[in-house]
Amino acid sequence: MELKATSLGKRLAQHPYNRVRLLNAGVEVSGDKHHYLIPFNQLVTLQCKRGIVWGELEFELPEGKVVRLHGTEWQETQRFYHHLTALWQRWSEEMAAISAQVLASQQAAIEQAEQQPCWLTQRALSALQQEIREAFQALPMPVERMAEFDACREAFSHCRRWLEEGAKQCAARNRAWAERMMKAHAPLFTAAEQGALNMQQALAVVNGEEALLVWGGAGSGKTTLLAARAGWLLQRGEAAPEQILLLAAGAQGAQALNQRITARPGMAGVGAMTFQALALQIIRQGGRKVPGVSKLEEDDNARRKLLLKAWQQQCGEKKAQAAGWCALLTDELGWEIPDKTFWKNRALGEKLVGRLDQWLALMREHGGSQAEMLNDAPGALHAAFQKQLRLLAPLLKAWKTALKEQGAVDSSALMHQALDVLNKGRFVSPWKQILVDDVQALSPLQAELLAALKAQNSRTGLFAVADGAQVIQPAEGGPALWADLFDDESRQCVLETTYRLDDQMADLAASLCPPRGPGNLPLTSLRRGDKKSVLLLPDDQLDALLDKLSGFVRDDQQVLLLAHDAALRPASLKKAATRWPRLNLTFATLEASQGQQADYAIVLGLEGGSDGFPATAGETVAEQVLQPQWAKVAEAQARRWLYVALTRARERVWLLYSPVNPSGFVETLKKRGVPVQRKP
Repeated sequence: MELKATSLGKRLAQHPYNRVRLLNAGVEVSGDKHHYLIPFNQLVTLQCKRGIVWGELEFELPEGKVVRLHGTEWQETQRFYHHLTALWQRWSEEMAAISAQVLASQQAAIEQAEQQPCWLTQRALSALQQEIREAFQALPMPVERMAEFDACREAFSHCRRWLEEGAKQCAARNRAWAERMMKAHAPLFTAAEQGALNMQQALAVVNGEEALLVWGGAGSGKTTLLAARAGWLLQRGEAAPEQILLLAAGAQGAQALNQRITARPGMAGVGAMTFQALALQIIRQGGRKVPGVSKLEEDDNARRKLLLKAWQQQCGEKKAQAAGWCALLTDELGWEIPDKTFWKNRALGEKLVGRLDQWLALMREHGGSQAEMLNDAPGALHAAFQKQLRLLAPLLKAWKTALKEQGAVDSSALMHQALDVLNKGRFVSPWKQILVDDVQALSPLQAELLAALKAQNSRTGLFAVADGAQVIQPAEGGPALWADLFDDESRQCVLETTYRLDDQMADLAASLCPPRGPGNLPLTSLRRGDKKSVLLLPDDQLDALLDKLSGFVRDDQQVLLLAHDAALRPASLKKAATRWPRLNLTFATLEASQGQQADYAIVLGLEGGSDGFPATAGETVAEQVLQPQWAKVAEAQARRWLYVALTRARERVWLLYSPVNPSGFVETLKKRGVPVQRKP
């Protein structure tokens, strides 16, 4: 059967198609120069329209494409349309029966996934959505028509929801499953120091993604979460105690994590370790001689004494070295040199020793020879760095000599040895699950070690927590060190509630360091604070403040003294045992205090200048070359440390500043409403 446009209709319509011919299961639309074959399995709708004189047939295809035939005699058009429609509908009913079977089978697969007694992962969701696409492609007619048929409508709607709204469906399904797990394993979700885990925490604990990064601000329960996660893995049988690796960046973080683990039942055999302990285990099991770790690593005073002595010695013995140091101190740091034998000046030495320690740390972290360090210098800095390296090399030599005398290595060398063992395949990871605390605090070497460990088995589970406010953005100077491990936002979640800070502390901290991560959500506090939650106090009032604290702080409460540099440890602590015998006082650098919490915090050293907080001096050539990119933003780094300082205490924070030479942060804090007191 065929329908053609009339001669006049063909001439006046000037349309590429002027005739249609009925085929076995489709139609052929053609013209003098154009030809289009439309099988029934590509036909979405068929319409017959009447123009002023002639008829018109309209064939709608998938993706909104339309083919029209103009200029046909109206009655003939109607007859052809009715005949074609009858054939097409009979064919459609047959195909609908086949489609119903395909869709019912796919719906059953979705329902099976919905009912699985485990977390539905992104990998599983992606596979399920691919199955749905393939099922739709296997249908004998366009998916746009599925809603027309009773036998297909419900199953098609279910499949389409999971295809188009997969993330939403998956989240709702996982939340419902998590709620059932919270009831079934109630002791696991209630054994926390702040009470029962909230829904965000519970969802993170039961999350079954192979790699998950949990963002949470200070006091949001990140360390508690890690302990609960380990307990969950044990209860579910997903890992034995010896197959769970719990990592903390430092010894204090590991201690805090172990305290949470000890407080939970059923956690025998699970314990947290530092990256240093992990490196030692890898080296030992890799068949190498296990090195001792130098005590200088943890003893700031001894290490700085060693460096100061080495610096004084090289300046006193070699005029060229003394001249070089004079130029570095005056030209790059902008310091005034007191006299020709400046290296004998005690005040200058105390001021410089922190810088010496910093430069040594950069060279140790690099881990290469002097030639390798020079190779890493940009061409424009090569000559200047070579001169500066001649000054710094004796410090590194003195450090290595001290290590050799002790028969020990430092942590950087330890990490390099462990990486070498891993890269040469001499260590096979026994861990099915790796849990990492404060992942944003990892050094480049620690992050590299973790990545190498994870690379041994791509199916090893990785679960880490990070404080989003402590992450320095790429736009500010550096990518996250763990970007290779967590590169999918759908595998990240956020903890919004803080159990440590009151609302005044939380708001102030968020204003200084807006949180990073998905959603950039600020912390919500469960406690209302007052205007005195954070206070500015002159730095000569420390003893008076400790006197006052000794009057009301309980024996079981802790007072944490914090500073950006270990050299700022207050002399008042030397008399603390007798003057304030019942005060539980602890001193820590801001970097070392990450993961710690106390009832009260006193922050020292808010003064300006090249060694202030933040430092106003620019980078030396050595720092420009040796510092990792992420650490080259002094202001951003200092804000990060200020955030750490403001978020260690539950009750109150005092910020001690220099009235004569205040830190630039003091004015910022005043503008944000922090009160200034003359006396405590």
